[in-house]
Amino acid sequence: MTGRYASIVASGRYLPEIEISNDQLRQRFAHLDDFVDKMEESTGIRRRWYAPDDWASSDLALRAARQALERAGRRPEDVDLIILGTDSPDYMTPATSVVLQHKLGARNAGTFDIGCACASFPTGLATAAGWIATNPAMQTVLVVGVYMMRKLADPDDPMIFFYGDGAGAAVLEPADQPGFVTAAAIADGKYHGHWGIYAGGTAEPASVAAVEAGRTRVRLIERYPPEVNHEGWPRLARRLARQGGFALDDVDLFIFTQVRKPSIALVMEELGVPIERAHTIMEDWGYTGSACLAMAFDDAVEKGKAKRGDLVMFVGSGVGYNQAGAVFRLG
Repeated sequence: MTGRYASIVASGRYLPEIEISNDQLRQRFAHLDDFVDKMEESTGIRRRWYAPDDWASSDLALRAARQALERAGRRPEDVDLIILGTDSPDYMTPATSVVLQHKLGARNAGTFDIGCACASFPTGLATAAGWIATNPAMQTVLVVGVYMMRKLADPDDPMIFFYGDGAGAAVLEPADQPGFVTAAAIADGKYHGHWGIYAGGTAEPASVAAVEAGRTRVRLIERYPPEVNHEGWPRLARRLARQGGFALDDVDLFIFTQVRKPSIALVMEELGVPIERAHTIMEDWGYTGSACLAMAFDDAVEKGKAKRGDLVMFVGSGVGYNQAGAVFRLG
């Protein structure tokens, strides 16, 4: 290491205002025999929140970014780099990060997107840490996760049970001690055809036939076996601990992908760490995908569960199948 470490100096989030309760979905999917009841029991999700229909992902990201920068005491023009993670972008191209840069007024910032679904935020944190550690000119990096997948779904698809809109952000700056501790990533591409949007890219360009068949919408094609997370998260957590030279019991706060609360309880038991050290938000905010780790972290900070000096482990997973983790000591 160079003696120059990335430190998380502030965070922010945006949760929109239109509540969609499970009771509303029970009415919509009443023909599907207890579907919502079963999903509520298996995930812990009770509600989710939508932005106005004329908003794009960049509009959510803008509000989270502004809050994080305000808390850091930084202006948009202070930002050197914006890293945005999402799999529900404004456009296929250009990158959503450059749209955010324009809307934010961060005229001095470079930008790029990270597209590994719900593993994007820890990947973004680790990427920001690398830029800061190796480039003395890099002073302020804004990392954003944003999710608006429900706009890319068929409203009659019951899997919209999961999708909530939201965004989270973190401001990273250099420090002379960690800060950033370690990061790791794993993947299993054999699952790439299980859940996704399979028309609109180069494999199958958008066409009338593709639209009519629903292939330009996000769809679950085949369910994932539960072990992808139940085994993958502990494997990644142990790898991070081994690389970082700490024990799992030393971790003060675990932030996992916020998709199924029982999965987090199972994994914490497997790791031998009290469930109280994991923070969850999916109960009241729904599954916010690429944004969920950032939003959960910010909520934990706000509630006093993540404090100066704490060791925090982020573990995210998403379609592909991608998994990524990052560990930070909070400054």
